Amino acid sequence: MNLILCGMMGSGKSTVGAKIAQLIGWEFCDTDQMITEKHGDIPSIFQNYGEAHFRALERETVAELALQDGLVISTGGGLVLQKGNVEALKQSGKIVFLRATVDTLSTRLKGDGSRPLLQSKTQSLTDRLTALLSERTPIYEGVADFIVDADKKTPDEIADEIIKIMKIDQTKGAGTR
Repeated sequence: MNLILCGMMGSGKSTVGAKIAQLIGWEFCDTDQMITEKHGDIPSIFQNYGEAHFRALERETVAELALQDGLVISTGGGLVLQKGNVEALKQSGKIVFLRATVDTLSTRLKGDGSRPLLQSKTQSLTDRLTALLSERTPIYEGVADFIVDADKKTPDEIADEIIKIMKIDQTKGAGTR
């Protein structure tokens, strides 16, 4: 079984995922980091090849990870928008949606120029995040096996909550679900 974290950029998926993996003794995988290591930085991929190419790289990464077991996987913010990705991930584990408000996301992402989908000449960061959240939240909620609010909590608190929800035995690193 794998534990998969989904949600908006800035919701804490990578930080919380690494913490969970450390606590339960599973391997941590970040899909964006894996793509970056193999293909270069994400803004360059978007600029040189477009979003469709990046989404294809996500599909390849998901296919690779879905064949494994005992992983904590942090997904890119748009990864679960593709039905095939969700199907592959659900076959290999449980999906947890880290839900965060626009205020939390704006605070965390302010000044972060590495997120291609947040770059807009016509919208403020808050307006762009609001638009993305209204589009994506129903999808995140629909694919999630569990939803955890990430606002006003530390990564340790969120990690502990997820471990309890998933009923993962920290002494063995094995899920009981």
